Amino acid sequence: MDERTLSQQLEELIDAERTALINGDFDRIAELLEEKQRLIGSLHDLPLDRQTVAPLSDGLRRNQELFDAALAGIRNVAARLGDLNRVRKSVETYDSKGKKHSLDAPDVQRLERRA
Repeated sequence: MDERTLSQQLEELIDAERTALINGDFDRIAELLEEKQRLIGSLHDLPLDRQTVAPLSDGLRRNQELFDAALAGIRNVAARLGDLNRVRKSVETYDSKGKKHSLDAPDVQRLERRA
């Protein structure tokens, strides 16, 4: 495989990865990972010049930034869901003297319907 063909394939893959990141298509990102690793591994066997590597490096860096932002968003959602779950179970309040009190939510009684 020559340098030009390999770099073109990697550019296309980086673009596809960027699209998947922007669309939140994490299944597609997982599919692209193996191919990306293979192509990057193949780069080590070729003599590369700065003109070829610079756009690839920039694309990989931009995608990493998108990936980091997506992970931060997922972590924020998980933390928010955890907060909402805790609030559903109990609420913490403060009295006039600043002392913290916890008010537990009553257990929900569920009726079982039998035929």
